Amino acid sequence: MTEPAVVNRVDRRKARTRAALIGAARQFLARDGGADVSIQEITELADVGFGTFYNHFASKTELFDAAVAETLDEHGALLDEITEGIDDIAEVFASCVRLTVRLYKTHRQIAQIMSNTGPQYLKSNGGLAPRALRDINTAKAAGRFEVSDPVVALACTGGSILGVLHILEGASDAEIDRASDEVAINVLRMFGLSGDEARDIVSRPLPMTSPRS
Repeated sequence: MTEPAVVNRVDRRKARTRAALIGAARQFLARDGGADVSIQEITELADVGFGTFYNHFASKTELFDAAVAETLDEHGALLDEITEGIDDIAEVFASCVRLTVRLYKTHRQIAQIMSNTGPQYLKSNGGLAPRALRDINTAKAAGRFEVSDPVVALACTGGSILGVLHILEGASDAEIDRASDEVAINVLRMFGLSGDEARDIVSRPLPMTSPRS
């Protein structure tokens, strides 16, 4: 009668080990992209045995892919949370841009991983990229955005966000807020909104989530 409890205990231990490895990988991705880190360094940071690594991942690349996927899921959930209930598609889009830059103060690790894995992040099926592309297409169809190629518009948006994230090291919270709003205004104007309307949209309250790592 004790076998299910034993199985559950083993499963929980495996889940904790996997989570620890992914957590360590996220720290290295946030620090410098993780390119030169060894599996030994990863397992030491995760506080698990070296041989345990291969019970969960076939390679370092597979681990980093899992870490990026988890980061994408977390970022995507944050975007969905703050845009729920917003009717104006231009405001939905602007809110996602503003939140993403503000991650530098509220969810710094996510922002650093985005900055260090930029091209991969912008071509992913999770996180900001698919939501921004969806919103650009919706805004174009509704006549809110003037764009001829939504994919190029996404690249312009992502490039603007990544560029700002790269220069925010050492910035104060107020400077990060101003930068996030300025990026959103500039992108809205690039997509055909007037300066006055863009500033009005960006001046609207932005729901914030509780800070994480």
